[in-house]
Amino acid sequence: MKIAILDKWRKRHEAVRGAAAPGSADRPAEDREGVAALLSECELLRVQAAQAGLRLDDTPASLEQLDQVVPRWRGDEDAEGWLGNDAGLYLGTVLVRTVPGTHWQVWPTGRPVVVLRSGRRIDVVERGREWARHGSPELSQVYAEASEA
Repeated sequence: MKIAILDKWRKRHEAVRGAAAPGSADRPAEDREGVAALLSECELLRVQAAQAGLRLDDTPASLEQLDQVVPRWRGDEDAEGWLGNDAGLYLGTVLVRTVPGTHWQVWPTGRPVVVLRSGRRIDVVERGREWARHGSPELSQVYAEASEA
């Protein structure tokens, strides 16, 4: 049975898993760019930020602005999970777009991580979830530490 929305979802997720498997630095540039584009959507976070008057422009300054947003979602486990996931993906997006030699890698489990030039891997989704739950570490702090590595 063909269901258009499911077919589209499968194609997108297969592209992420296939294009960014371990060793993704060896993949063609268009594959890495496609994965980066998919992971940078962060729709829920972008909507929440817009409602707070912020424009997420994929810069380190926008991470600092996010750190200052009043966390109205705290205590709502569903919102924390989704928003934390998006915050982590957004953090990864800013790292990949602004720190030379940094790229996405998707583990066989489907979990995206950011790989720094040094080879160090950052589980940005987990960092985003910690930020959504507790407010720390701040997204800008994680960025600053990673960009120095």
